[in-house]
Amino acid sequence: MAKYKTEQIRNVALLGHGGAGKTTLTEALLYKTGVITRMGRVEDGSTVSDWDAEEHRRGISINLSVIPIEFENTKINLIDAPGYQDFVGEVISALHAAEAGLLVVDAVAGCQVGTELAYDRLRELQKPRIVFVNRMDRENANFANAVQSMRTTLGDEKIVPFQIPIGSADSFKGIVGLIEMKAYLGPEGKEAPIPAEFLADAEAARVALVEAAAEADDELIMKYLEGEELTIDEVRHGLHVGVKNCAITPVYCGTATGGIGLERLMQALRRYVPAPNERSVAGVKGGAEILLNSDVNGPVAGAVFKTIIDRYIGRMNYVRVFSGKIARDAQIANARTGKSVRVANLFSVRGKDLQNLDELVAGDIGVITKLDDVQTGDTMCAPDQLLTVTPPSYPRPLYSVAVAPMTQADSAKMGPSLTSVCEEDPTLRFQTISATKQTVLQGMGEAHVDVAVHRMSQKFGTNVEVAVPKVPYQETITKTASAQYRHKKQTGGAGQFAEVHLRVEPLPGGGYEFASEVFGGAISSSFYPSIEKGIKSVLENGVIAGYPVVDVKAIVYDGKEHPVDSKDIAFQTAGREVFKLAFKAANPVLLEPIYIVEVTVPDEYMGDVMSDFNTRRGRVLGMEQKNNRTVVRATVPLAEIMRYSTDLRSMTQGRGVYTIEFDHYEPVPAHVAADIIAQHKEEASED
Repeated sequence: MAKYKTEQIRNVALLGHGGAGKTTLTEALLYKTGVITRMGRVEDGSTVSDWDAEEHRRGISINLSVIPIEFENTKINLIDAPGYQDFVGEVISALHAAEAGLLVVDAVAGCQVGTELAYDRLRELQKPRIVFVNRMDRENANFANAVQSMRTTLGDEKIVPFQIPIGSADSFKGIVGLIEMKAYLGPEGKEAPIPAEFLADAEAARVALVEAAAEADDELIMKYLEGEELTIDEVRHGLHVGVKNCAITPVYCGTATGGIGLERLMQALRRYVPAPNERSVAGVKGGAEILLNSDVNGPVAGAVFKTIIDRYIGRMNYVRVFSGKIARDAQIANARTGKSVRVANLFSVRGKDLQNLDELVAGDIGVITKLDDVQTGDTMCAPDQLLTVTPPSYPRPLYSVAVAPMTQADSAKMGPSLTSVCEEDPTLRFQTISATKQTVLQGMGEAHVDVAVHRMSQKFGTNVEVAVPKVPYQETITKTASAQYRHKKQTGGAGQFAEVHLRVEPLPGGGYEFASEVFGGAISSSFYPSIEKGIKSVLENGVIAGYPVVDVKAIVYDGKEHPVDSKDIAFQTAGREVFKLAFKAANPVLLEPIYIVEVTVPDEYMGDVMSDFNTRRGRVLGMEQKNNRTVVRATVPLAEIMRYSTDLRSMTQGRGVYTIEFDHYEPVPAHVAADIIAQHKEEASED
């Protein structure tokens, strides 16, 4: 591949609803530019983008894939991102590395859930977007309806067609370019006059296009308002400014499988997507905020936006250079750890194929291998100029499963395997929950977690069983109570004797405290640690349902000892048993974790979501409008939202999204607590 300067590079994330044809479009562009001699198929697992075994198994994109193409002395780095909602982390990573997004929309379905979510994310990040209405050769394809559905659903009137199709379905022959008012026919894009039956529509659409171009530039709007006609170059300049400032969203059309409209689409990416040095990214240097402008002569700053751990190659870090350049054999430092390493292996990447590279200039994307302790989100910089590119924010996981090793061999490998899959994907997390004694793997949805479990098996040879996680309840008391217990044991030799009088008091938010009010030496102070050790053995395993005890103060106020038979083990036993008695007498309750859930749904589903919260013991905190959607905030017990991602998707036809955040613990209602306690007793009797 030829060397390209920063201004000759375009980084574009391919986004949209799952199944809209993003991967097929990528394959078609590779074929169109001569990189491949035969187009692969998603269904066959033969595309350049979908190279992972899990993608072949499921027939969908799971990982982002970097696919560079060369067109008219420009390198266009396409970043094909998954459309399925569970893999939103890949979309966020792709947009971190890209200057703009190319939204692929199905000509029949129009604006779908994935289109909406991707557009919202682009709008939130203030990144330019271009729309490609794909599959114009399908039956019932309708370009005008697709455009109108986007305007209506996305609430954006500045979605402007730059082309109109010539025919549709079996009669789809080409497109009309509205800027130059020419027809481009067939896969070759052969120039021709506009067919007479499309001329009126083309002229009307061009008026809207020229108005949009004029409004984007002060000089052009003055000229336009004075009645002067704008030249083609002036229109293109205005459109470039408008797209760069997110004031205009261009719409193109064609068919990836038929090859029509692809050349004009590549022209659009070259002309209207900002070059890397036309946009800035935020960073931090020496505690001060800075802007990085993809200046090849600036300080070195390469952001790691994806990590893959391959069993043969090792750790592969995908890097987007935001400033300076990274050269093979150069010394670079990880800004997070401060450690300096030599770049021994530097590659350009296309799908799974790597090609050796001498240097990576500002604005370009490549892969560095065999860098230890480098994670997604890290910044690689010069050792003497440490700086950090502000990493993207990834959402909290929404779906959890408890994982347990299938065999003893899997037990030893489970920890490292979980660490590896979570390093590859920032939206995956795992933790060991002490309250339930379970290891929990968390992701964005059922498919997301299922893919991670399969990867553990396929890539790292670790097989695990999955189950619904237990809720990490806690136990506490609601009133003060006292108890006493005498431990007396005579076994023929030295006996055991200890008597402890204990009072327990609620300690809201205080965790656990131990105190003594013993006077007159009824119990020697040397036995206090033994009593507390006995109490602590109960705190971990609970009294009423097997969950940790919190917010309790235990006070020893009296007791007795024997000059010969009193010893450490006796007071441990007495401490343990007297605490249980006092705890049970203090009106114990179960506490459950309460989460704040924020659901964003189209207005028509708001009633369903609200009534569903009522069935989940939820309390609605408030509502607000956000664009054309309603945001509902509520507090809901964790036990009621363990599988909420699946339920919400079903309830809203996939159009609802939500976030969760832990808020507090509160007592479990008595009827619910009774079931939990009964279940614990049943499990204890089985053991």
